[in-house]
Amino acid sequence: MNVCIEKIENYEDERVKIECVQVTKEVSSIVTFVKSLGDAIIGHVSGRAYSLNLRDIIYFEAIDEEVFAYTNNKSYEIKSRLYELEKMYFEQQFIRCSKSYVINLMALDSVSPALNGRFIAHMNNHQKIIISRQYVKPLKEKLNGGQS
Repeated sequence: MNVCIEKIENYEDERVKIECVQVTKEVSSIVTFVKSLGDAIIGHVSGRAYSLNLRDIIYFEAIDEEVFAYTNNKSYEIKSRLYELEKMYFEQQFIRCSKSYVINLMALDSVSPALNGRFIAHMNNHQKIIISRQYVKPLKEKLNGGQS
């Protein structure tokens, strides 16, 4: 696959053009990634609201009745349920990996086997997150572009 970058003068003219023989899962994945670059979510810290780019979020975690978004250097409370985030951002490469976590596949460094059919997601911030058995197959399918 060839990649061409052309420098332009105006931000208004910025665009991504994909030329392909067929729209494959890989091409669709590229489109999803590019579209997600502008997506944001509101996070809260000490009563203040912050706009967070989805690409900066490494994972979401549910603790008791609260949900938190984690970036490389900070955590933010999110006013949504984990299942809502999972549904909203599935196309932006976020996937459920346990009862308490939704991870950003773009922030996934590697996956390694653990005990009892579980796996460990090694995130790019050095955090290790357990992937429960019931989420291993959907995660493998997502990593393989929809193929098991």
